[in-house]
Amino acid sequence: MPKKSSCTFLTGATGLIGRYLMRDLLCTGHELCVLVRPSKKQSATQRIDQLLMMWERQMERSLPRPHVVAGEVTQPGLGLNAEARSWIKSNCNGVLHNAAILEFYGSDRAGEPWVTNLNGTENLLKVCDDLSLRQMHYVSTAYVSGDRAGPILEDEFACGQGFRNDYEESKFFAEKAVRDATLFDKTTIYRPAVVAGDSATGYTSTYHGLYLYLRTIAMMMTHKEPDPDGVRRFHLRWNCTGNEFRNIVPVDWVSAAMCRIFNTPEAHGGTYHLAPRNPITLRQLVDYIGSYFNSTGVEFAGDSQVSPEEMDKMVRDGHAAVAIYESYLTTDPRFDTRNTDRFTADIPCPDLDEATIHRFIRYGEEDRWGKRREQASMPRAPIAPSDLGSMRTMVGGNS
Repeated sequence: MPKKSSCTFLTGATGLIGRYLMRDLLCTGHELCVLVRPSKKQSATQRIDQLLMMWERQMERSLPRPHVVAGEVTQPGLGLNAEARSWIKSNCNGVLHNAAILEFYGSDRAGEPWVTNLNGTENLLKVCDDLSLRQMHYVSTAYVSGDRAGPILEDEFACGQGFRNDYEESKFFAEKAVRDATLFDKTTIYRPAVVAGDSATGYTSTYHGLYLYLRTIAMMMTHKEPDPDGVRRFHLRWNCTGNEFRNIVPVDWVSAAMCRIFNTPEAHGGTYHLAPRNPITLRQLVDYIGSYFNSTGVEFAGDSQVSPEEMDKMVRDGHAAVAIYESYLTTDPRFDTRNTDRFTADIPCPDLDEATIHRFIRYGEEDRWGKRREQASMPRAPIAPSDLGSMRTMVGGNS
């Protein structure tokens, strides 16, 4: 029996990438059915309405509403009731599976991140089979490459790599489950690198990764009195050269590139690294942060080890706050992007320049690093994507 429409079933719509994907796909005329977990204060529909009203204020235009179903990927059958299952079966022909949790370490595989990333994906695959969803678009991560040195090709997957944490390993096995599934006509895999905030506004809804560093440094600066000349000076040595690069990409570009591939049937069935052409180096990042706070004092110690005794208490506390990312400090591989470039050459990833890093810090400060009451607030972009024609050009297919 043919589907009544070409609606796409979207998971993870309330996450950072998901809320951009929902916006961009709705802007380009896609029908969506979104899976949302109700919160203690809001129903699933209310949560989506709040997000879309945020976008409408920022874009100064109205957006269509998706069909909303309550549930969560960690539950058998995604927690869907009979009515929701019937609607999806009648209306949806594919899925965009974006739901995941960025938790690095779990006590065992009975907890996170395994429950969401792997078990949730397996739950989704069973629903896809039951409800005849035959197109799979899966959001993995570039770091399924684990501890490989690179360069990492898009079409490579299982190469005997080890993993630095449970997040990498759980996403590897989730991608493997998707790849091994035989129920799909086409399986398209998206592998973002480290996702940061909006390149135009600084907006973010989560403070992992780069933002954890920015928040930690900002907290340090509030306790460091400037010298008479206005410069904040402190002594911080890093066990690196400063030439190491970080594969950080802004979320607005990640969504635009994904939607371009999603909207291009010729691209379906491939694997795509969403990684920067010109990764930012640690030295650039330190310089940009220093110019924002008018601070100095970072020394790159190369391969020499810096002992805790060489740090003052404030610096030691700063190191401890970001220790979870220590294994990434000097090891970030080159991710090949030839597949991605084939379809997104006209929308290259923006470089993380000084102005963009300043934008990230400014938004974090204004948002009190995620503690502001109005979490849905969105600053006005210098050039808001309110022109539907330009939005269609950016994320539309190559027709």
